Amino acid sequence: MKESPGVVDLLGVLAYAELSAYARMTEDAATLAPSLADRAALSELAVTEYAHFRLLRDRLAELGADPDEAMSPFVAALDAWHTQTKPTDWLQALVKTYVGDGIALDFYREAARLLDPSIVKLVDEVLVDEERSQFAVERVRAGIEAEPAAAGRLALWARRLVGEALSQGQQVASARPELALLLIESHEGHADISRLFAKLTEAHNKRMAAMGI
Repeated sequence: MKESPGVVDLLGVLAYAELSAYARMTEDAATLAPSLADRAALSELAVTEYAHFRLLRDRLAELGADPDEAMSPFVAALDAWHTQTKPTDWLQALVKTYVGDGIALDFYREAARLLDPSIVKLVDEVLVDEERSQFAVERVRAGIEAEPAAAGRLALWARRLVGEALSQGQQVASARPELALLLIESHEGHADISRLFAKLTEAHNKRMAAMGI
């Protein structure tokens, strides 16, 4: 029995997001990391992203969906997001990994709230970002300590990332109404949607504060 289109869309967008994160982090490690230790650490995180992609790909297959077909509707939007927010230095890359990806993944986590517990568990597993968060926070704070003027520049960059992420989310939702419906059903009513955005904003502000920007 095939799963509902909304669930397949959610797992499909997450699978491509994880695959894209793997490719981007690998590139950033090779081109922007200031030391071999940083290159190795970011490469290890990239490997984790790829493992998450494989989990999602395998679950899609178990549900009777073709993983490539499930991911394909989201390729253009996610590729455009990465093109529009390509970092030019190491600190920008870290802020994107932590803040930009973070708010996007928060949306997907909320969309999964009312799904089958096994799907919720899988989504939570692939969206865990403890190691990535610690890695980014430690290095960004150290970078700002060494160059205090960087804080303002990175704050502007973070605002741009969030704006682009929200724009991307709107494009995906308009193109895939079944995915948008998951989010609406998990937050019925305008008041609940308002609380959702307040929750996302609070999480974003906490990430900004954690990095010192």
